[in-house]
Amino acid sequence: MMAKILVVDDEADMELLIKQKFRRKIRDNSYEFVFAQDGVEALQKVQENPDLDIVLTDINMPGMDGLTLLTKLPEANPIIKAVIVSAYGDMENIRMAMNRGAYDFICKPVDFEDLEVTVNKTLQHVNQMRTTLQAIKENNILKMYVDESVLSFMTHTEFENSLLKNESVEAAVMFIDICGFTSISEQVSANELVHLLNRIFDLMVNEIIEQGGHVDKFLGDAVMAVFQGKYHLDKCVETALAIRKKMESFEEKLPGDIVYKPKVSIGINAGEVVSGNIGSASLRRLDYTIIGDVVNVAQRLQSMAQPGQIVITEKSYQQIKESFLCKPIGELTLKNKVNPVMTYEVLE
Repeated sequence: MMAKILVVDDEADMELLIKQKFRRKIRDNSYEFVFAQDGVEALQKVQENPDLDIVLTDINMPGMDGLTLLTKLPEANPIIKAVIVSAYGDMENIRMAMNRGAYDFICKPVDFEDLEVTVNKTLQHVNQMRTTLQAIKENNILKMYVDESVLSFMTHTEFENSLLKNESVEAAVMFIDICGFTSISEQVSANELVHLLNRIFDLMVNEIIEQGGHVDKFLGDAVMAVFQGKYHLDKCVETALAIRKKMESFEEKLPGDIVYKPKVSIGINAGEVVSGNIGSASLRRLDYTIIGDVVNVAQRLQSMAQPGQIVITEKSYQQIKESFLCKPIGELTLKNKVNPVMTYEVLE
């Protein structure tokens, strides 16, 4: 993952030094540098580059000095962290910089090994902040009870654009339904029913996480999981096979000497989906999820699947046929689809 760093310094040789000392990082796309000569230009660069991670700024500059810039950065980009790089390394300047939000302070002449360690440490902190804030965005319960000022901060336009973009991505989507689970509610108490469902979900989730997927949502007694990145469809299918195998060995004794052995029906589809925050801002209930035809088809394939079946489309079959044993099911008529869809069952 490339780090984007803004360097603010009115000394012309600073840009040259940075490019020389970090040439390898620049060449292998680990670092990307943006340059400004004072605080005023730096704020313009921050607006133009919402994906900036770190600001390295001098103190004494024409226009706007580095200490004033520190007070402006939180409003311009609440995630970005600043490190002071200055010859004015007396305690008064250090304390003033820290009180105004500087993450660290490096004295000139610059020890570039120390600077690289500081940059990596600061990047780690920024990435942790992004991860935490994204988790908050995805937590529906927190969104319902979050304080107004926090909600206002989290929906700040520039912050929203830099942190969570609505975008089109390639993904594999899997819907897993526990067949006949509703009928069990007549035989067990509510607490026993929920406990049993959560145990089954835990088994599924462990397999999903093992293959690098994530659970998008729970829908009653069904699960929607999403896989992205390299070989996302293969990983999705492997997860489906692992979940089916786990269910085959799972059993639960219910009242009346009934032994419950769950079966799952699974639908999988892959392609381009839209990823973004979906829901109602007025209710403060937003779900960072994916939508699109690929998702709809995956859900409809699951609804057509028989207990124990993993159903995919012809397009998915062509992508995985060399790695998995499949057999044709035939053409199925799916809701809102004009033409029948050729489908296959994944066997192993």
